[in-house]
Amino acid sequence: MRFEHWQTERVLFSAIQFAAMTDVAVNLSTIDALVSRAAAEGAEVTVLPEAAMHDFGAPDLPLGPVAQPLDGEFVTALARLAARHGITIVAGMFERSDDPHRPFNTLVALDPAGEIISSYRKAHLYDSFGYRESDRLLSGPAEPVTVAIGELTIGLMTCYDLRFPELARALVDDGSDVLLVPAAWVRGPLKEAHWSTLLRARAIENTVYVVGAAQTGEHYTGCSMIVDPMGVTVAALGDEEGTTSAAVDPERIAQVRKLNPSLANRSLDRKTSPARHAGA
Repeated sequence: MRFEHWQTERVLFSAIQFAAMTDVAVNLSTIDALVSRAAAEGAEVTVLPEAAMHDFGAPDLPLGPVAQPLDGEFVTALARLAARHGITIVAGMFERSDDPHRPFNTLVALDPAGEIISSYRKAHLYDSFGYRESDRLLSGPAEPVTVAIGELTIGLMTCYDLRFPELARALVDDGSDVLLVPAAWVRGPLKEAHWSTLLRARAIENTVYVVGAAQTGEHYTGCSMIVDPMGVTVAALGDEEGTTSAAVDPERIAQVRKLNPSLANRSLDRKTSPARHAGA
């Protein structure tokens, strides 16, 4: 197998962890402070949790009335924040749909100029562990969504999507070097272990970086982390509010894919064009 050396600059990613409220203004104030802290520490890409705009709240809380369009107050505030710091922001929100009672669970990505560069509507709704997210939200299409950040390709996933390895593999087949996983991972027996194990598994099996940015607080696990392509946790938080950062190093991806060319070696459902780091 021929190995192709691929070079670009390291990019500093920051996973931001906090407990979102059911008050958009309060959440925006918290986001402003934490993104500003991450930017001051040199972060170039900040990843906020699922439902960063407005928490899920009680199971009987209607989410339709609190949902916003992509040009609404929440995204407009994020755009100003991204432009102020010259930083990329990825965040979770509830996006209005044609169903007034069930919005989409959406990730929005904004570039350093404050422009929307991509959005992803969560495909796998959390109808599990006794909860039914589909009663309150609509699912998006089960199609991989990637976004270019500099010379890196970023794949977008949300929370429960992490339990579906086929989505992660589709994102990598579309060129993803990093998987971003904003989440509100619900507390419960073994749930922290599931979260950390699945983040590492998606990194190892796809030889990519994975950034998990989770909500914390009474109902969620916290434990945000950044995992490298060998499954090594290179940055992490416990249950505290805060930020944790690590550099995504394309050279590390290339080294791991030379050592462990599993993407190039697979024989089941392999696309005709190999992953770019693996060579041909």
